[in-house]
Amino acid sequence: MVVARNVAENDKPSTGEAAAAASDGDTTMQQTAAATGRTEMRPVKYHYADSFWCTYLVSVFAASIAETVTYPLDLTKTRLQIQGEAAATAVDAEGAVKKLKYRGMFATATGIIREEGALKLWQGITPALYRHLVYSGVRIVTYDALRKKLRNGKETFSLWQSALSGVGAGALAQWLASPADLVKVHVQMEGKRRAMGLEPRVHSAAHAFREIVSRGGVFGLWKGSVPNVQRAALVNLGDLTTYDTVKHFIMHKTGLPDCHVVHIMSSICAGLVAATMGTPADVVKTRIMNQPTDSSGRGLLYKGSIDCLQQTIGKEGFFALYKGFLPVWIRMAPWSLTFWLSFEQIRASLGASGY
Repeated sequence: MVVARNVAENDKPSTGEAAAAASDGDTTMQQTAAATGRTEMRPVKYHYADSFWCTYLVSVFAASIAETVTYPLDLTKTRLQIQGEAAATAVDAEGAVKKLKYRGMFATATGIIREEGALKLWQGITPALYRHLVYSGVRIVTYDALRKKLRNGKETFSLWQSALSGVGAGALAQWLASPADLVKVHVQMEGKRRAMGLEPRVHSAAHAFREIVSRGGVFGLWKGSVPNVQRAALVNLGDLTTYDTVKHFIMHKTGLPDCHVVHIMSSICAGLVAATMGTPADVVKTRIMNQPTDSSGRGLLYKGSIDCLQQTIGKEGFFALYKGFLPVWIRMAPWSLTFWLSFEQIRASLGASGY
């Protein structure tokens, strides 16, 4: 028994050898953490929740939740932005030109409920959800890929790099999703056209899609895509860049963990900045998309985004570019809050790393 005990003790590493082995292990883990940008002292393992497709699907699901919750504000915003332009006029039975009265945000929303029914507040929700199948998934995974590329293994991420990633991700995502956005605008405006006594242009999202293609061909689906892409670039510069920057700033300065409090504060800031930067381009985009077209699909009111911008300012003043700002802001804040809380919570429940 003594011999066996001595042999077992001889097989055990000495205290110095154990310490050296532990030191070597810690050094290896530190080198691995430095190479991957992680700060935790643990081996880095691949997790499916951090994969491209899982991130894509989670972002689409979170965006669908946020869109459904805040969609009535988007419809109200679109109706407000059209007020005052030529497309918002109609001719009555006696040949006199009539224009829908200017109404504020709450009056517009209550007017829709009174004149068209409460469910009409979600008119156009189907193409809006289709849009997020492309838009939200692409913008998140593109931003994440650009962020990792520019960071190049470093823990810090400068503001200009975040801004560049946000603009690039937003522009690419919106260009791909522009057809769904065009269909959504056409469907959203049908209730107002009926209230003005005009003949309906489309009856559903599928009908709107067919009508757009029949008038302007496949490329007609990208009508208004230039201001649309410009708007998305500015909105994502405000949303993605602000959320990412503010979140890590709060965590660094306050020592708070990656928690709901940080997510709420970051998303509120992101919604405000996104609404401020994106509303003028959103007004131009909405008006170009909503304008009537000739048999060739060419717009009858505006030659392009610059012409629409000049006409809007010239006829209605500079602040016409901020029509619908209040519902945009009120929508952006809960949309951003709902999206980022859902996105972060779903990723955390799947075991993904913090975004």
